[in-house]
Amino acid sequence: MELDNHHHNKLIKPPHIAIVPSPGIGHLISLAELAKRLVVHCSFTFTFIIPNDGSHLAPQKKVLEALDPQAISHIFLPPVSFHDLPEDVIIETKIALTMTRSLSALHDSFKVLAESTRLVALVVDLFGADAFDVANEFHVSPYIFFPSSAMGLWLSFHLPHLDETTTYEYKDLPEKVQLPGCVPLHGRDFPDPFQDRSNEAYKAIIQICKKYRSAAGIMVNSFVDLEPGAFKAFKEQGQGFPQVYPVGPVIKTDSADGFEENECLKWLDKQPNGSVLFVSFGSGGSFSQEQMTELAFGLELSGQRFIWVVKSPNETAKNASYFSIQGTEDPCGFLPHGFLERIKEVGLVVPSWAPQVQVLSHGSTSGFLTHCGWNSTLESIVHGVPLIAWPLYAEQKINKVLLVDGLKVALGVQVNEKGIVERQDIAKAVRALIEGDEGKLLRSKMKELEEAAKVALTQEGSSTKSLAEVAQIWKGLKI
Repeated sequence: MELDNHHHNKLIKPPHIAIVPSPGIGHLISLAELAKRLVVHCSFTFTFIIPNDGSHLAPQKKVLEALDPQAISHIFLPPVSFHDLPEDVIIETKIALTMTRSLSALHDSFKVLAESTRLVALVVDLFGADAFDVANEFHVSPYIFFPSSAMGLWLSFHLPHLDETTTYEYKDLPEKVQLPGCVPLHGRDFPDPFQDRSNEAYKAIIQICKKYRSAAGIMVNSFVDLEPGAFKAFKEQGQGFPQVYPVGPVIKTDSADGFEENECLKWLDKQPNGSVLFVSFGSGGSFSQEQMTELAFGLELSGQRFIWVVKSPNETAKNASYFSIQGTEDPCGFLPHGFLERIKEVGLVVPSWAPQVQVLSHGSTSGFLTHCGWNSTLESIVHGVPLIAWPLYAEQKINKVLLVDGLKVALGVQVNEKGIVERQDIAKAVRALIEGDEGKLLRSKMKELEEAAKVALTQEGSSTKSLAEVAQIWKGLKI
């Protein structure tokens, strides 16, 4: 009888969803926004279970503490150890190992949630499929929130087949890869960990991708009108393939409150409408000293107005800031001698961070020089800002191909034989985007996508309906 009462009590509780993000603030932000959207439209409760890679957790805590505490709680798992790894291990290896080495602690948290809530679903992102085994043990439906493009998801599904049928390194493939419903993709534009097939990160990613097929469903942070061909191809898949739900754009929805005194926004207020290039490479991106110098001279040569979010240079990796908080030294100290004085009438250089959403939504902002991170890409689409695409790491080269070749809302930049984008090429791209005819075409196309993104999120929009489908399934799940 006691057991029956316990079961009845759980049934009258709202459906509870466990969310396990991969390490990296960008992954957490989009999952937090997804949870916020579901709290508004459905009576669900959530627990974020945060794997801990041992890095500074202040940014994650800030995001989580801003969520509705009545509906969304969080647990930080104990830090995992990397003492057995070499110093130069690539970031994707660290992310994958953080997830697998957290499974035992995740199991313990799941046990507590299963006993105290009506736990019906697990949501992981692109590195989290190893947690499916834990979900299945507790009879909880496993879902993926894929925080990037449908094109990127198609590559994830296609990768195990490519791995079995290809002997080359992907960068040496003689022909482009044609993913269903997508623009053709050269092997050299695959994500960095795919470029060395002997690497542990690559092997781990293959195993993760194989597990995608066992998801109960996959939500994608994109929308039908952004990638119609890719989503149509997903719809045409038969049995044995998870249902794919376009639910984007899921991006930060902060208001401008608290930013009124921000130096960037005050400076933008004084600039002519549609005249400023925003230059930022995301929370994880960094440059060598040589590339930083070329970028500085390129912006100066362009003669255009700009805001540049500067980080201290790093000589080892383009994603060196991914797990770290920016150091205490002033990154402006690494700029060319006299640069700040020479550009003071047309440029603003800000160290480390700027309120990106507010900058992109400002009337003076006319273009965005970006690393093509997917969150930044969606933010620029939502605000109708055309791009200069300068990918650095992860899946950003795929995003560049989609933006430049597929959607035609971005200009690309070319690296030289040393991997450097030269100042003349930077200046040329900036001028073309801000004052050239090509920039006008890109801007017009981006405005169409801005409108399509708005429509997707209306009450009758495709993404709203798609997310409602998932919510309906979760409401009907038994425990």
